[in-house]
Amino acid sequence: MPLSLISKSALSFTFITICLAVFSEIKPAKAVSFSVVADGLDNVRGLNFAPDGSLYITESGVGGDGRCIPGPSLEGLLSCAGTSGAVTRVKDGKQERVITGLPSIALRPNGSTGEGPQDIQFDRLGNPYLLIGYGGNPTISDFPKNSPSWGQLYKIDLKTGSLKSIADLAKYEFANNADGVDVLDVSGEIASNPYAFTIKDDTAYIVDAAANNVLTVGLDGSDLKSLTVLPTQKITNPIFPAPEPGQVLPPDAPPSGQTPQEIEIQSVPTGVTFGPDGAIYVSEYTGFPFPEGKARIFRIGVDGETTVYADGFTQLSDLAFDAESNLYALQYGNEPQWKGISDGSLVQIAPDGTRTTLLSGNGLESATALTVGPDGAIFVSNKGDRPGQGQVLRIDTTKKVPEPTSILGLLIAFGALGVCSFTKRSPSGNSKLQSYKL
Repeated sequence: MPLSLISKSALSFTFITICLAVFSEIKPAKAVSFSVVADGLDNVRGLNFAPDGSLYITESGVGGDGRCIPGPSLEGLLSCAGTSGAVTRVKDGKQERVITGLPSIALRPNGSTGEGPQDIQFDRLGNPYLLIGYGGNPTISDFPKNSPSWGQLYKIDLKTGSLKSIADLAKYEFANNADGVDVLDVSGEIASNPYAFTIKDDTAYIVDAAANNVLTVGLDGSDLKSLTVLPTQKITNPIFPAPEPGQVLPPDAPPSGQTPQEIEIQSVPTGVTFGPDGAIYVSEYTGFPFPEGKARIFRIGVDGETTVYADGFTQLSDLAFDAESNLYALQYGNEPQWKGISDGSLVQIAPDGTRTTLLSGNGLESATALTVGPDGAIFVSNKGDRPGQGQVLRIDTTKKVPEPTSILGLLIAFGALGVCSFTKRSPSGNSKLQSYKL
């Protein structure tokens, strides 16, 4: 891939920038209280509430002892497949895995940066649907054995655990290459990674973080198509990570000492929701090297026109509207992952455009997804790049706690809003492992 088009969006997942010009008004950080409603999760991803009030959570798992392929690691670690993906339910305060044995692939030997079950949604009748992604070659189907396939949308039976395929999204991308760009995985093959979706009426709307598009498909499996491809953007004077001794350059990085003055990066969409105006809103993570302040929120109108609704963010991982038409945007990290800083942010965008940072750092790390609960609280998947450490936080937006006194904390909060996981930490907290994937 030429340096003029650097993205690796198939593998891109997962600042301190004050862009006053893009804000209609900036409010200081509004400290909020939160509690942990689920923990001990493996590479936690999407979450949603069932009609009965139960919270369902997808875990991408820790891979396994199956087939291994080159992984997105500066240390040259392999990603190995298994059946450790799962769906967890929290009901009446009890947490349990209700579906197990789902496909998963993660770095070895520690099981970080997993991919597998990505998102879960319910239709208007209360039927659940599960999205299983995979940031790699969509033609690979020989692993893992005896489990559902990669890159597909399934209708699931939560009582029996059975899955029925609705759409093979990876196969569609391999056949159509919607954005016209040969996005490649680490083995040099075309890649697809269905990452999140939403449902309206009898249609699912899905974002593919590798194909950079929004797809639609009927819940009966009919009429699978690409609705729109999200635009690339040019970045001037990009900053790339400098590998430490013994590490290798990331696949998208230019050779040492040959950093171009301008590159074009792909979008890498991560979240999709409908707004009160009937339009589709999509969050953007951006492609590698995840430049600060360049992530955007797109609005796709009923006429199909795509515009930038809000910009100036970094590494957005999800978004959702509440009943008062406030838009909540989740930032995976406040700075590019490769800097080794995992603090994330939750930002509220009011209908008039005013942005308020509700939580920045202070326990919010590597945040991968959010949903608005029946009670109006915001539920966030936290520490989403780690095995056994993932959490779901319940963030109460009505109860304040003491404001941060650090000037630096306020600066970070102002800049927050903007996933791949590219982290400089091992599960033990040591700054050793560097990886990136979306």
